[in-house]
Amino acid sequence: MKELAEIWSELLGLPPDEIPHDVGFLRLGGDSVLAVRMSALVRKRLGVTLALSDVRVETTLGELAELVRRRASGEPTPRALPITVTARPDPHAEFPLLPLQQGYFVGQQDGWELSYDSAHYYLDYALTDVDGDEAADALADALERLAVHQPTLRARVTSDGRQHVLPMAAPGAVPQVRVYDLREAGAEEIAAVLRDVRQEMSTRGPDPTSGPGLDLRLTLLPGGEGRLHQGLSLLVFDGWSSSVLSRDLLTFVADWNAALPPLEIHFGDYVTSLADLPATEAWQADRDWWWSRLDALPGPPALPLAADPQEVRPVTMGNREHRWSAESWAALRQQCTSRGVTPSTAMLTAFGVVLARWAGHRRMLLNSLQLNRLPLHPDVQRVVGAFAATMLLPLDLDPRATFAELATAAQAASGEHAAHNLITGVEVGRELARRRGSWRPVGPVVFQSVLGVDAAMGGGPPQDAGPLGRVVASDYFHQLRTPQVALEVRCFELGPEMVAVFSLVDELFENDQVAAAFAEFVALVDGLADGTGWDRVPGLPEATDPGSDDGGLRLGLLPEPVVRHREGPPADDLEQAVADVFEELLEVPVLDRAADFFGLGGDSLLAVRAVVRLAKEVGTSVPVREFLADSTVAGVALAVRSRLGDQR
Repeated sequence: MKELAEIWSELLGLPPDEIPHDVGFLRLGGDSVLAVRMSALVRKRLGVTLALSDVRVETTLGELAELVRRRASGEPTPRALPITVTARPDPHAEFPLLPLQQGYFVGQQDGWELSYDSAHYYLDYALTDVDGDEAADALADALERLAVHQPTLRARVTSDGRQHVLPMAAPGAVPQVRVYDLREAGAEEIAAVLRDVRQEMSTRGPDPTSGPGLDLRLTLLPGGEGRLHQGLSLLVFDGWSSSVLSRDLLTFVADWNAALPPLEIHFGDYVTSLADLPATEAWQADRDWWWSRLDALPGPPALPLAADPQEVRPVTMGNREHRWSAESWAALRQQCTSRGVTPSTAMLTAFGVVLARWAGHRRMLLNSLQLNRLPLHPDVQRVVGAFAATMLLPLDLDPRATFAELATAAQAASGEHAAHNLITGVEVGRELARRRGSWRPVGPVVFQSVLGVDAAMGGGPPQDAGPLGRVVASDYFHQLRTPQVALEVRCFELGPEMVAVFSLVDELFENDQVAAAFAEFVALVDGLADGTGWDRVPGLPEATDPGSDDGGLRLGLLPEPVVRHREGPPADDLEQAVADVFEELLEVPVLDRAADFFGLGGDSLLAVRAVVRLAKEVGTSVPVREFLADSTVAGVALAVRSRLGDQR
């Protein structure tokens, strides 16, 4: 108990002898992100592995002590994960993409509606007191040392959707720093260069299929100022990793002789170990739990659309952004603690209320982004990689409930679904789409919160970076490109402040509707911070599910193409070639020209491999989007025939 009290003391900033044994982690100031950190510390210091579903925000110190005792004594539990992560014999050997990585990879092949040629996040922020003569060399040296410490910086993705890490000595393995020296430039030139750099890095992100997944640049400005630019491929880095990367990088920049504790494992070791996951009772139980609920899941919020997503080719996602002061953010945290909900849950509930009013119905399916770092090794939290996963989350908002009651229900639902995290949202979405016969995204509206990450990492990122000067994180510019996402809210901390951003495909929505929805969201959160919004009944629509009587385009109610082909054996040599490729990849007999690739057990990554294989067999490449639109033997053969005709 003493060791656990010390861990809670470190996480919560409370004296260990003042932590009660019968008060929940949340009531003492904890949250779900700190709970992840707690699991890692328990494993590191006590040698006891806890499943993420074991450590709920409502857990008391006494309950945690009993759980640790049972785990340490070897008592069997259904959530036990008998998986050991060890360093692979060949650190450069290929290993598979995780499910969310697969989704991003397919999106980069223009496989989905709302696709981009690079799935990535761009960020730049201000620097002051920069040593213009030393900064570039210090940054380049730090990046090279970081590429040794974090091999994922040298990751590449193959054309058929696998990943590997290049040796340090391989040509182009380590990302290179590009420097713009504008110390003698005038205001107009500076503005033009920054505009062009942001445009380029926002719209042409790093692509690990052809080079590094990190694009790092430095702009030197007059008066010892500067900007650090980062482009991060979502195929390589998740949100937690971007924070780890930034902290490690600035640590190396600040001190030429800095040395970080070595990592015993890396991302490839972790991913390889997950091959044993489907054989565990916990994984099978999670799959059964999700599969038993699929048919009852609602659709996404039926938001009115200005265009069919199939017809839109977005370049970047637009942002609507609001920043809450340190005082408002502190007040919101205090209100959440007193109400027994996490700040992330409060933001999720506010988002759900806004969506319900906008869509005109109160039952909906949201997609949420999860850290998803299973506590299989003490170093997991320090490793850079694309660990993140999505989780599908149904909301059913009671129109008679107060906001506090809605938030309590949302927290319970979110906790219940997160307790079955061994099956990711991508995998659930595939099965759901297969059952519904749909090729459109099942979860195009996303909630993402990283509130509490700084605390979970032991404090905010470094502000002093040696020759790079001082980081001014509050002065930033950012852009996001996420395939299959129509609208996403992102909540994060910025020093003592909180920020929420609506990132969306502008072409899909009427601007006045977006502006009204975002203003409503901000007003709801303001009411939570000042305490006036919790006991109000928000005024939700009575309709449980969307109607379809207005004739307009609505998300989740868009037309699906009806594809029917005459059944029977392949009609010609081309259809037989397609059937042979299906058989080779899916390892099942394919005897019917109407057989569907996904109905036979295929997924989007295998579809990309089928396209690559077909190109070798028949001499032409079918766009992935056309393959997904009609993935039957006859349909794919028809697409190939059309391409061959175009070539002639």
